[in-house]
Amino acid sequence: MKRILALILVVLMVVPALFAAGQTETSKGYEIVVVPKDASNPWFVRMKTGVDEYAKETGLNVYQKGTPQIDATLQAQLIQDLIAQGVDALCVVPVDLESLEPVLAQARKAGIVVITHEGAALENVDYDIEAFSNAGYGAFIMDNLAEAMNYEGVYTTMVASLTNGSHNEWADAGVAHQKAKYPKMQLLDAEKRVESNDNGDVAYNVAKELFKKYPNLKGIMGTSSYDAPGVARAIEELGLIGKAFTSGTGMPLDNAELLKSGVVKSLTLWDPALAGKAMISLAVKVLKGEKIEAPLDLGVNGYTNMKFKAGSKTVLEGEGWIVINAQNVYDFGF
Repeated sequence: MKRILALILVVLMVVPALFAAGQTETSKGYEIVVVPKDASNPWFVRMKTGVDEYAKETGLNVYQKGTPQIDATLQAQLIQDLIAQGVDALCVVPVDLESLEPVLAQARKAGIVVITHEGAALENVDYDIEAFSNAGYGAFIMDNLAEAMNYEGVYTTMVASLTNGSHNEWADAGVAHQKAKYPKMQLLDAEKRVESNDNGDVAYNVAKELFKKYPNLKGIMGTSSYDAPGVARAIEELGLIGKAFTSGTGMPLDNAELLKSGVVKSLTLWDPALAGKAMISLAVKVLKGEKIEAPLDLGVNGYTNMKFKAGSKTVLEGEGWIVINAQNVYDFGF
């Protein structure tokens, strides 16, 4: 009897360990491919850095594969090749949502898990990851502008165009956040929103005219990646450094000198390396059959408290915004 009991104890100890080992081996056997908009853009080179780090840290068979240029047809062809290859999961940053829908439908029909980033309107996905909600990001930009303005003074907002959905949502959220949190700041009533046409020279010229026309204007909240750098040029040229301020989305290395000189105190962005890691982490959870529910922790900075977008069962939003300043501008490699 003692011998039988001992045998049972051994079985009870060994089987779970074998099962756990089997699960680990299974997850490491997954083939997960990240497909960016293209392979050469510095933004997606940075994403590949995150993908490679994830592979090294976890031992997973995960890698990034992109086309030589941003082209919707080439991206669709690459994804079809990966479907034929029989990969386990695809993490895609789509070039064109409409043309990619049928291709992603093919992938899902083949049993491939599909995770996207910046594809909130897509239907043929398991889940889409967004670095943040538009409301959250707009408030974040405003926090940075408010700090630069010492939380007081007149400001206005700049967007690429009045028809650009995300830019106007960010600006609206920034204004709402200012009204709720920074009572000593006031939106320029005469020109509450101006356009830059996604062009740095236009942003510069518009800002220069605004500062001349409204001497009490102290800040401009930018949304396009061209806005804040263009406004900063106007501030510098007009001798308003330390008197007028701007903040908004911007690429690190493109604006290194502006940040180092102090013309711009900070820019806002999200890190594509972390977005790549978050997509993979979610793909692994889906492959393992884990329940995806909010708040969702993907174990990646900015993606540890993800919530579903209002009215959606597939779009998950994080808090992946970052501040770029003179101290960290060279940390990202793009």
